[in-house]
Amino acid sequence: MTVLVVGEALVDLVPGGDGRLAAHPGGGPYNAARTLARLGAPTVLLTRLSSDSFGDRLRAELEADGVSPAALVATDDPTTLALAETDDAGVARYVFYSADTAAAGLTREEALAALPDDVSALLAGTLGLVLEPLAGAVEAVTAAVAEGTLVLVDPNCRADAIADEAAYRERLARVLANTDVVKVSEEDLDWLSPGTDPQAAARELLAAGPSVALLSLGPDGARVLTAEGDLTVPSPAVEVVDTIGAGDALGGGFLAWWQRHGLGREALADAEALRAATDYAVRVAARTCERAGAAPPTLDELPD
Repeated sequence: MTVLVVGEALVDLVPGGDGRLAAHPGGGPYNAARTLARLGAPTVLLTRLSSDSFGDRLRAELEADGVSPAALVATDDPTTLALAETDDAGVARYVFYSADTAAAGLTREEALAALPDDVSALLAGTLGLVLEPLAGAVEAVTAAVAEGTLVLVDPNCRADAIADEAAYRERLARVLANTDVVKVSEEDLDWLSPGTDPQAAARELLAAGPSVALLSLGPDGARVLTAEGDLTVPSPAVEVVDTIGAGDALGGGFLAWWQRHGLGREALADAEALRAATDYAVRVAARTCERAGAAPPTLDELPD
């Protein structure tokens, strides 16, 4: 059975100390797909890739990591770009260049035509819930696979990219109705529910449909919230190079552990399984922070 990841693939342009821009393959779903494949999960990425040199590099990285190309949609539109600037703590902020680009142009019809038959888990989110027509494609895929499939959604809210807040919130509500696990950060929750305590805001998301909220706490690890209670899993101390791709690695690491142990939606009621999967996920995210760009560890580097 396959983990399907749907959403954007793009190139992060990261300014260096010498004023030059370093180009890193990126995009939340793209990073998550690479994480899953590196950790041994059979993974298919459903996205639209350009025929330009950046698109060639994106394909090459996927191939090197073992991500299946079966659902890649080819286009001559240029690759979507994100300018990623990091602060003194290594935390990244982004400006996106997406108009008339490859990632944004995925249509509902293209996505459903490329949908694999044997999907056991789905991961979606980030700009895939924002850019059009991509957002409509992601919503359609989520609805198409929802029954019997474990669905993890990472909103990863990019406020600067959201032109129509009301439409975004309406789409997110529809997607969450078909979601089992919602992975969020405190920054996401602060935007979604301003002034609300993060745990209370996460529980508001549970009321929208998911049975589990996976709340990233950055260097403090992650908190898992369910209707029955919550638990906190600490993160190991690491020397942070940057945080690019860390949140994507968290979601990918969680699903990789879940898949490797043969678990499905029903096991989300098992608190010990949630603890173990989250512990693995925060270790995957921590290792990613030790490297420049989104470079998650492999299964050999980070076994269970």
